[in-house]
Amino acid sequence: MNARLLGPLLALAAFGLYATHDVLVKLLGGTYSPVQILFFSVVFSFPLATILLMRDPAAGTLRPVHPWWTALRTAGVVATGLCGFYAFSALPLAEAYALIFAAPLIVTVLAIPVLGESVGGWRWGAVIAGLCGVLVVLRPGGSAFELGHLAALGAAAASATVSVVSRRIGRAERSVVLMIYPMMVNVVLLAGLLPRVYVPMPIADLGLTAAIAGLGFLAALLTIAAFRQADAALIAPMHYSQIIWAAIYGRVVFGERGDAATWIGAAIIIASGLFTVLREAGGRSLHTPVIGARLRPESGPGPRIAEALRRRAAKGVPGHEALAKRRGSR
Repeated sequence: MNARLLGPLLALAAFGLYATHDVLVKLLGGTYSPVQILFFSVVFSFPLATILLMRDPAAGTLRPVHPWWTALRTAGVVATGLCGFYAFSALPLAEAYALIFAAPLIVTVLAIPVLGESVGGWRWGAVIAGLCGVLVVLRPGGSAFELGHLAALGAAAASATVSVVSRRIGRAERSVVLMIYPMMVNVVLLAGLLPRVYVPMPIADLGLTAAIAGLGFLAALLTIAAFRQADAALIAPMHYSQIIWAAIYGRVVFGERGDAATWIGAAIIIASGLFTVLREAGGRSLHTPVIGARLRPESGPGPRIAEALRRRAAKGVPGHEALAKRRGSR
């Protein structure tokens, strides 16, 4: 099969698994606190992460080169997990995804102070259009603004912060450092909060938390395979396929139909994100905050594992080579 076709197909499969991951979070969220769900999913992800650590041939310590940036990134990962799990538990799937899809737009804005990148008029227009889409979804004055909406926006902002900081320090920090610190902080912090919210879990529900970790890990592997097969500009837009899964899962599993405002707002947000991706892919932008950022919000252990894998595979990724050549030519 042609690599340009195989890559997007693998990405579609990966984001389908991520959507299934989020469905399990929503199913458990009707009974358990996001703190409890996230705690056990991170605990079950440790064996998978350990396998990666054992295979890491790089020598060095776990001491970060940039401790303050690493601390900010770690806080962002923890906040994204908690906010993301709560948003999926409290909101209809399509509504949660629509708001979280604003993350690439926030990345564009944060790249200015953090990375010193410049943003032209077209990209500012895309950001403004995307924010208008967020307002359409939220319908200020038309419906109650719930904590779930705030959590989804918080997940988008925290995920964008993680992406931008990762781009700033990613070349200097080891993958193991970027992966293990958030996991350790998650376990310590959530273990402290767990006694306040803990509800005994039957073995079946505990198995679902293990499935959340497993789905995230498998989706991460497929994402890496996709980036190895095709240019990043072809893979990044596949992220938005999750809105299709949200419609299917929401209707079949949860009986959600989604109202017109949610779908219109989601379409505006997706269109603005795609515009930025395609404009950068066409070489009209000097910087790549969307293509270079992970578009999958870190709502669990899977994306953190994916980052370590992607950094290890970066030298063999066509998209990375294309971006490097384009930057070098300027």
